[in-house]
Amino acid sequence: MAKYEPWMRRALEMARALPDPGAGDPPVGAVIYGPDGREITAAHHDRQRTADPTAHAEITVLRRAGRALGTWKLDGCTLVTTLEPGVMAAGAVVLARMPRLVIGSWDERNGAVCSQWDLVRDPRLNHFVEVIPEVLKAECDALLNRHLGPRQSSGRG
Repeated sequence: MAKYEPWMRRALEMARALPDPGAGDPPVGAVIYGPDGREITAAHHDRQRTADPTAHAEITVLRRAGRALGTWKLDGCTLVTTLEPGVMAAGAVVLARMPRLVIGSWDERNGAVCSQWDLVRDPRLNHFVEVIPEVLKAECDALLNRHLGPRQSSGRG
């Protein structure tokens, strides 16, 4: 877990870079690291500014990483996100063949990694994603709670 803390701090930095949190986008940041541990790309939610319902931090970094690497298959890469992805982003993680997903905070209402669904580890799909949960959870929760109000926490481990 400690290995991923600096990476989650970078995702938190991206979440804090969101212009005008509270205007419709939660402060969520995501970063993709390559197999060598170097950052490939980073982003935050940006639906309001772009008027794009798919402009979630995770979707944006997946698109950018594919362009940067010249492939849709992100073998060996790691996606780090401050908030558990929903259905769209979790599905995209599976489709990109991401081997690893690092999560800071759970999304009890919309989470598709464990909270509502477990899409990334569904045995019916053609790819299984390793999930490293609750990295810097308290910091991620605090940032989200500051902008979204208190949220329920499952206390998963």
